[in-house]
Amino acid sequence: MRYKPLKWTLYHVIAAGGALLMVYPVIWLLMSSFKPSAQIFQTAGSLIPSEWIWTNYSQGWQGIGGYGFGTFIKNSLVLVVLATIGAVLSSAFVAFGFARLKFFGSSFWFAIMMVTLMLPHDVTLVPQYIMFAKMDWLNSIKPIVVPAYFGAPFFIFLMIQFIRTIPSELDEAATIDGCGKFRLFYRIIIPLIAPALATASIFSFYWRWEDLIGPVLYLNKPSMYPVSMALKMYLDADTLSNWGAMFAMSIVSLVPVVAVFFAFQKHIVEGISTSGLK
Repeated sequence: MRYKPLKWTLYHVIAAGGALLMVYPVIWLLMSSFKPSAQIFQTAGSLIPSEWIWTNYSQGWQGIGGYGFGTFIKNSLVLVVLATIGAVLSSAFVAFGFARLKFFGSSFWFAIMMVTLMLPHDVTLVPQYIMFAKMDWLNSIKPIVVPAYFGAPFFIFLMIQFIRTIPSELDEAATIDGCGKFRLFYRIIIPLIAPALATASIFSFYWRWEDLIGPVLYLNKPSMYPVSMALKMYLDADTLSNWGAMFAMSIVSLVPVVAVFFAFQKHIVEGISTSGLK
């Protein structure tokens, strides 16, 4: 018993040190957003700015290329919301089919789905680009949004594991009461897998918000750029880069992500721990 206080203290010291190590880059980014651009890397070892430059935020919010930063945030929100709705709903529909319906070749198609989960995203970039170019979808949000409506393998697997924890007797009772497969899906299954839907929505939000490859490949107009591409516009290889404004807007772009995490962190833990992935 006399060793427990020592273990408790040692555990919390190590945990606090690890947490500080993980959050330090964000703290450095926040402090650097208040420094003059010319001094950010000259005084990189000093965390506290010697001179607080609040105008970095006002300059950054004015945007670049004739477009305010609010335009880029709006573009990101449109992409994130549309893609998240499609990915979550379509994944839930496919997961219901694998978890509850018996059909010929279900094991084969489930294996194919799992293989796509293991396939690196970079392998599919060139074939997808050629396909979307032939469909005349370039310079639009269609190549980024439409594929999400065909399901996401990780979300499908997550929801399959969650649906399998729901007693099949509920399906039988609903069928006796006259529920068809579609009504069973949206009246019984959907309300019961709300934690998994919330988890998938949060992960989709994160992935779509930080996505850079998709917009770089398919969007050519600055008026359509999301936040990830807008931040890159503050850097110029030919002239002086506005690091202060870029760091300031990087902090602004983190606000939605942090807000979503703290608002829905309970659903993240519940969705993962009750879906067989704990």
